Amino acid sequence: MSADVVARRTAQEFALVRRIPREVTVTFSGGITQRCWSVAKGDGTYRVVYLPTAEYFSLCVESDFGPLDIGVHGPALGCFGSV
Repeated sequence: MSADVVARRTAQEFALVRRIPREVTVTFSGGITQRCWSVAKGDGTYRVVYLPTAEYFSLCVESDFGPLDIGVHGPALGCFGSV
């Protein structure tokens, strides 16, 4: 499958899970928490959030305590496609 086909498919899949941004508390390494915006419905394992103070997106893993930043940052589609 060509890279172009994969990119289109990833964009289509992301469009299906996008949501109206919802404020969430994200936990970062060291136990630091920050208010962010969930921009995609989680799949039970991962969720894409926007970090307004850093002005980029993050891929978070779902935990018992809410979204946990796993260090994957950048454009929303790039974070989503990294799973």
